[in-house]
Amino acid sequence: MTIPVFIAAALAEIAGCFAFWAWWRLEKSPLWLVPGVISLVAFAWLLTFAQSDAAGRAYAAYGGIYITASLVWLWLAEGMRPDRWDVTGAAICLVGASIILFAPRAV
Repeated sequence: MTIPVFIAAALAEIAGCFAFWAWWRLEKSPLWLVPGVISLVAFAWLLTFAQSDAAGRAYAAYGGIYITASLVWLWLAEGMRPDRWDVTGAAICLVGASIILFAPRAV
């Protein structure tokens, strides 16, 4: 269940942050901030559902998913295809996130 939660959280965080980006950098209406704040609240709420024994560990593992989702956003929403360095970096991050999330821990 943790991976779907991380994916949903990543989409909410990216959408929320993009709303602020659009307002500030793309000179969109300040009304963009309303769904942005709602998305960021949803992001924080969704992370509370991650199956982890510690918040910091959940956030660290989530980072790999966030990086990968950001590159998907780059491609689908912004029309810029990630290059081989983007893909390589994301793959390394996903390996790290998997180690953090799935490593056997002493009880």
